[in-house]
Amino acid sequence: VLFAKPDWFNQPCLEGRMTMPQNLSIFDISSRAMSANLVRLNTTASNLANAGTVSGSEANAFRSMKPVFRTIMGENGKATVQVDRIATSQTPPVKRHDPSHPLADANGDIWEAAVDSAAELVEMIETSRHYQNNVQVLQTAKGLITETLRLGQ
Repeated sequence: VLFAKPDWFNQPCLEGRMTMPQNLSIFDISSRAMSANLVRLNTTASNLANAGTVSGSEANAFRSMKPVFRTIMGENGKATVQVDRIATSQTPPVKRHDPSHPLADANGDIWEAAVDSAAELVEMIETSRHYQNNVQVLQTAKGLITETLRLGQ
């Protein structure tokens, strides 16, 4: 399991969105976005690790994965994100004829994972930048709170 489902995961949705029972702070919003990006980064890393792998059958060949996100609504129009599920690509594996391969079937065919390494690398860079942006949001919020408390002294 790539992520644990929180207690409120199975609450009713409204138009594909889920409502939160409590008010969302900037820390809740950013930390949930960071968690979602971590799942996205892990699935991308798994896809890259399995790029080029082969199988003796089409059914057993690796298929790339992508997280599917759900919007979580808080009070006053605040929103964040949650990983709803991990979807498996419908792109079929690439069939190659290689009778000398140890995994080749009776016809001498093997199936290679249909993973676009270049697209996965772009996904990894984009996800890393989203994660960094959320770290910056948390650092800015912490700095503002600290400065506000200092002014109150």
